[in-house]
Amino acid sequence: MNIPFLDLTAQYTAIRGEIDDAIAAVIRDTAFIGGPYVKTFEQQFGAYCGTRYAYGVSNGTDAIRVALLAAGVRAGDEVITVPNTFIATAEAITMIGAHVRFVDIEPETATMGPDALAHAITHRTKAVVPVHLHGHVAHMDQIMAVARARGLKVVADAAQAHGASDGGRAVGTLGDAVTFSFYPGKNLGAYGDAGAVVTNDPAIAERVALLRDHGRTKKYEHLIEGFNCRLDGLQAAILTVKLRHLPAWTEQRRRCAALYTELLADAPGLTVPIERPGSCSVYHLYAVRTKHRDALQVHLNAQGIGTGVHYPIPLHRQPAYAYLGLREGSLPVAEQYCRETLSLPIYAELTDEQIRFVAQKMQRALEQLETRVSA
Repeated sequence: MNIPFLDLTAQYTAIRGEIDDAIAAVIRDTAFIGGPYVKTFEQQFGAYCGTRYAYGVSNGTDAIRVALLAAGVRAGDEVITVPNTFIATAEAITMIGAHVRFVDIEPETATMGPDALAHAITHRTKAVVPVHLHGHVAHMDQIMAVARARGLKVVADAAQAHGASDGGRAVGTLGDAVTFSFYPGKNLGAYGDAGAVVTNDPAIAERVALLRDHGRTKKYEHLIEGFNCRLDGLQAAILTVKLRHLPAWTEQRRRCAALYTELLADAPGLTVPIERPGSCSVYHLYAVRTKHRDALQVHLNAQGIGTGVHYPIPLHRQPAYAYLGLREGSLPVAEQYCRETLSLPIYAELTDEQIRFVAQKMQRALEQLETRVSA
């Protein structure tokens, strides 16, 4: 059996008529930059997130960059985030001339540790960027409490958490601003690069609107210098179609995750992801942990099972951030997590039969690997 890690073709096939009609409408109306299709998506995505304001931007990286600037972060300020994320999270910080500071994660959730955050804050710290990794919501109540006590802004990276919630609150409401990526492989994915910033803060919203479109208030009138990081009409129309299906897709992902967790409960040497009580993960990834990660991946790939590793090298150990001087062992929880994590296939179109096949092959492989270690 061949099981791809991600099957975007299957998703497109299921909604082809809606997608093709949406693309044709944008072309017919020549509404390529801004316009009604972008406005419609922003209104609907804001409603989905439970926020007053939603602004489409060109990608998830620009979403973080613009949100940080709109929240008042400037060159020379310090912004705290985690190292077990895609480099875009940190790039957006340094892009605006701010200094990135990495803190360690909690072992169970692999998200920002509130205690680690509290101890890392300095007089230069201006903002915090927690990451809702793999679709799991970080400890936002505790993070927000720490940030509020020190006068810090919170710009959350929800690139993998479309539709996630905590305590009945949508992830888009948990922070001063929340950013999303609509990279094609995301739970809500465009057919190219796209992103969004959502917020309930009118001052941040006004600034985001200016920054994403050359600082203009109307044609040829520019209040500030901004950027060209607008969402285009084609991507907005595609995302509007997909947004209608996102709740059902999310439930299917959760069903897949529940079956994986049930079938892998007794797999030797394996740790499966968990949800904190009261939180609702959207399982962008189903990431398991094992000391046999690399050998297990080789075995599964040989069986026709696609897998992924997110992210094998934590950012503080990347050459790009060598100037920070963080040696091996400086953030031990994140380092171990990055060595052990393997992502399994998970998407709405995945069948129970496929999941059972993956679980069976994993069980056998891990039994063999554990036997070799103990022999």
